[in-house]
Amino acid sequence: MQEQITFPSNGLKLSGVAHLPADLLPGEHRAAFLILHGFGGNKNGQGQIVMAEQLGQWGYITLRFDFRGCGESAGEHGRIICLDQVADTTSALTYMASRRDVDPDRIALVGSSFGAAVAVYTGGADTRVAAVISSGGWGDGERKFRRQHPTPEAWARFTKMLADGREHRAKTGKSLMVPRFDIVPIPERLRGNMSAGSIMEFPAETAESMYNFRADDMVEKISPRPLLLLHSANDSVTPTEESIELFRRARQPVELYLLADVDHFMFNQRNPRVARLVADWLERFFPARKT
Repeated sequence: MQEQITFPSNGLKLSGVAHLPADLLPGEHRAAFLILHGFGGNKNGQGQIVMAEQLGQWGYITLRFDFRGCGESAGEHGRIICLDQVADTTSALTYMASRRDVDPDRIALVGSSFGAAVAVYTGGADTRVAAVISSGGWGDGERKFRRQHPTPEAWARFTKMLADGREHRAKTGKSLMVPRFDIVPIPERLRGNMSAGSIMEFPAETAESMYNFRADDMVEKISPRPLLLLHSANDSVTPTEESIELFRRARQPVELYLLADVDHFMFNQRNPRVARLVADWLERFFPARKT
């Protein structure tokens, strides 16, 4: 069963879809997940739908939603500022905690790529988060961008874009718009995994926001709540070292899995090994029903 819902965040109306498990009984309270989409994506991405369906089969209530400026949510289209998305996630937590079918003490986050970085940061900042699953996430924007733009020429182009954006806004009061692949390169062979309707142009302040965003600083604060880090062993978009560094900084209970048979869009692929790994972790650390 699905419900089209809206909820407020900093005066904006955000759009989401709640999924209810088929065996949910009247008056029952279940554990829940918020599903956070990737950079410039939306709640209807393949990976978000796959996770909602899979978690629902395992007995969880889920909410996949559009961050402000994305999909059907309000806000300036394409203006993606990391701490705004953290605020949207805390607003989604507040909404889920208010639902009669959700156990307010058992709401977890699962995010992919950009959404994974937001999930880790929010998990450290908001003690209401009961658990975090990060797929292909990152902990330090500058470090990530240096690996995504690895040659001296590529790094010079990227940093010039940031400088041009600051100068343009200072002179005109308006944002310099830049193509998404100038911010985050994605190989052509993987672009079909992007959500339909993905945003293809962003203000330069979006890249600046990502550059300054450090989930690294928050990850240790998730403990003693459980954290699962998933990453492709040879990720073509977000450097694998990002999850390794998050693991190094985190405190127990935390587990890291590097998988060789998937690439960046891990949840899109319906990989049975990934599903078994997540199901086992959930059974041990965050079951759908209290035991």
